[in-house]
Amino acid sequence: ELRDEILFKLPESSHLGDCPICCLPLPIDNDKSSVMSCCSKIICDGCHHTNVRREVKEKLDHKCLFCRQPTPKSEEEFKRNLLKRIDAKDPAAIRQMGYYRNQEGDYDGAIEHWTNAAGLGDLEAHYELSVMYQKGHGVEKDKKKQLHHLEKAAIGGEPFARHNLGCIEEESGR
Repeated sequence: ELRDEILFKLPESSHLGDCPICCLPLPIDNDKSSVMSCCSKIICDGCHHTNVRREVKEKLDHKCLFCRQPTPKSEEEFKRNLLKRIDAKDPAAIRQMGYYRNQEGDYDGAIEHWTNAAGLGDLEAHYELSVMYQKGHGVEKDKKKQLHHLEKAAIGGEPFARHNLGCIEEESGR
């Protein structure tokens, strides 16, 4: 069936895309890459560490490897940068604010931010929304909405969504 073909084909690359510096696929493990607060670009750790070593060796100020803005020196400055990116409708920044709201227990705020990011095409936001609809955090449990967001994320190649969707398919006997 066409739905299954779309859902379960292997994506051509990571759902995160490529590092904008070295053009290699970004790792699925978020611990092996860095999100730059100034421009919301995800840089692989290899490029990030190489740049930091160069800056230390040449006694340069730390700057973003992509946009060359100075890196924030405080959490306050980091949050100001994040808010600027949110105002610019950057889906990665909006998703990040959703994570912060969720960690604070503000499920309504998390849902709002993830819905906005998902509307801008962010696959991880779709996945997070599916989890919220599954658990009923900030929303009524809704299997139909959970599956909708899970499928959107899985079609784009988000690995946790693909896993969860496969588990649901197995449980339903498909």
